Amino acid sequence: MFGSGGLGPVVDDLERLGFDSLWFPERINSPQLDPIVAMGYVAGRSERLKFGPAVSVVPGRNPVLMAKMLASLDVVSGGRCLPAFGLGIANTAEHQAFMVDRRDRAPWIEEAMPLMRRLWTEDDVDHAGERFGIRGANVLPKPVQDPFEVWLGGAAPSELRRTGRLADGWLASFTTPAHVADGIPVIEEAAAGAGRAIDAGHYGVLIPYLPGPGEGEIPEVLQQVVATRKPDADPHDVVAVSDERIGQLVKEYLDAGASKFVLFPFGEPGDWTAELERLAEAVLPLQT
Repeated sequence: MFGSGGLGPVVDDLERLGFDSLWFPERINSPQLDPIVAMGYVAGRSERLKFGPAVSVVPGRNPVLMAKMLASLDVVSGGRCLPAFGLGIANTAEHQAFMVDRRDRAPWIEEAMPLMRRLWTEDDVDHAGERFGIRGANVLPKPVQDPFEVWLGGAAPSELRRTGRLADGWLASFTTPAHVADGIPVIEEAAAGAGRAIDAGHYGVLIPYLPGPGEGEIPEVLQQVVATRKPDADPHDVVAVSDERIGQLVKEYLDAGASKFVLFPFGEPGDWTAELERLAEAVLPLQT
């Protein structure tokens, strides 16, 4: 998906142009790169660029090994890894690939996340749970970042409440400014109920957009994705069809309470350098 030149020139351009971070979706049944492998490449190729998964699927994974891999990425990059977790998309093939029953996904992440946090901060960790049992486990070296913050994706009420109870931030996707404005109070209420708080600057949105200059038409397949994820939403409130619309959506999301933004191109640009240079001119001035 990164053209004949591969990922390297894209990473170089992102760093040269001043973008903050590069994010990798996790899809088994698609041409997306594996996020852990891709993040390792970014860590070695760049000096400033941050990176994260958008989002990394936790159910079906060994949390000790996952904690080790993410901690190692943070160490080799000098503290540039941005973990974001989720249950995975609502797709039967994706669920089957992780070999976890749909009903077991939420309990899996509920047990795994606190365990990973302990492994990043404690030594000789003992844990006896419904799914995982360990004695004297150590993840070394520890992450450079302290705390090593974890964001969660998702939009269902149960996922929003989980974000408030367990996470440090929320990365929404395929959503509208109105849904973000409605979701943040749910997260804040759940966080308060758990005796914690989410930083007001830790609400982000993944914005799908159509690459290329000018205004494009939203493809039918993308409209179907929006209809599945947000049946009551106008696709134009979710997908940016032009650089101008990206700016408008960013401002609407800012008004709704979000302040971090991940742009997701739907389709591969013909020329990544030209695309990123145009995008930098259009959106980087919006950074605060």
